[in-house]
Amino acid sequence: MRIAIAGGTGTVGAHAVRLAEEAGHETIVLSRANGVDLVLGRGLDLTGVDAVIDVSGTSTTSASKATGFFEAVTSTLHRAEREAGVGHHVALSIVGAAAAPHGYYAGKAAQERAVAAGPVPWTILRATQFFEFAEQVAVPLGAWRIVPAMRSQPVAAASVAARLVRLAEHAPAGDAPDLAGPAEMRMAELLRRVSAARGRPARVIELPLPGGFGRALRNGAVLPGPDAQLDGVSVDEWLGEVPQASEGQG
Repeated sequence: MRIAIAGGTGTVGAHAVRLAEEAGHETIVLSRANGVDLVLGRGLDLTGVDAVIDVSGTSTTSASKATGFFEAVTSTLHRAEREAGVGHHVALSIVGAAAAPHGYYAGKAAQERAVAAGPVPWTILRATQFFEFAEQVAVPLGAWRIVPAMRSQPVAAASVAARLVRLAEHAPAGDAPDLAGPAEMRMAELLRRVSAARGRPARVIELPLPGGFGRALRNGAVLPGPDAQLDGVSVDEWLGEVPQASEGQG
């Protein structure tokens, strides 16, 4: 297969490129680093592509900007997919985005709607936060590091990439089962464990975020439901750099 990966240089995207190529597929990386503007469509050519995996992202936490980004990227990809005859659009979203449509999550919820309403057969995979997320979201404050008060069930990014590639290899499935890690933990706990393993133990402060989004993070709205599939890679295994692409079903 020929698989195009939008955001193929990011946390999940780089794994998806590697795993797709290891499986014998030809990949095309759609990113600014490769001369492709996913918002405007400059440099975007999907000729001969069988499936597109969209793991693109934006750094904004503004609901309006995130919504504008994901709607624009989805529209641009759909237009190019129709012109090239691409038969499968695979998108990565976040577990609970529709239940907590605030900030960045509002953009992901809008992306889900745009994909489902679009002209190209589709599959959406919703995953929980990645193990990498704890360090990415932490804000340094002197000797302390601040993270949002949040319940999560984090998962290895490589496992998410493996699932996306597997979905792209098959027929469009609509809403795929959610994917989560093997155990629930607070984001502060995850950061402490990651920091300790890195040899730089952190003093971590949990900061409750205000408003509906903060409540959703604290009350479990972004946790997986009972029908989610649970990956078998634990945080300790991830920190030990064991193979992260295996997927234990839950």
